Amino acid sequence: MQSRIQIVQGDITTISVDAIVNAANPSLLGGGGVDGAIHRAAGPALLAACKKVRQQQGECAPGHAVITEAGDLPAKAVVHTVGPVWRGGEAQEERLLQDAYRNSLQLVTDNGYRSVAFPAISTGIYGYPRAAAALIAFNTVSDYLTTHSLPEQVYFVCYDDENTRLYQRLLAQHAL
Repeated sequence: MQSRIQIVQGDITTISVDAIVNAANPSLLGGGGVDGAIHRAAGPALLAACKKVRQQQGECAPGHAVITEAGDLPAKAVVHTVGPVWRGGEAQEERLLQDAYRNSLQLVTDNGYRSVAFPAISTGIYGYPRAAAALIAFNTVSDYLTTHSLPEQVYFVCYDDENTRLYQRLLAQHAL
């Protein structure tokens, strides 16, 4: 299992994988944080693809995911998922965050993609506590990989030192 999960510190928009996951907002039309960075790096094709999905399906609810082309990114596709806004833990945030990861992985699998990169979903402006979110992300992905052959490789791409250390610690504990 450990060989299928890697921790990388850096910019998710520069990672060469089949699919990257975007911590999107429900509108799918770009925003701040990783969402804004992905939209800027992907160029206008990503926004056009998101507008098309939005016209067909409406907004994307927390825990759900949709897939689009990747525009100018080095990936083949972008999976847009909406994580929960942290409201103190009493508004089904844990289940919604698990769903965001699981539904993203299912789209990757359904499209035959072999590699995927995840950001730390919901830990920016949505306020999910980083350590709790990392544990949910790591456990959800690990559980998924035990029953699925795809994706073959999952990268947790951490923008900063704190998240990198959290994910590295979880990976080391899982290897024991």
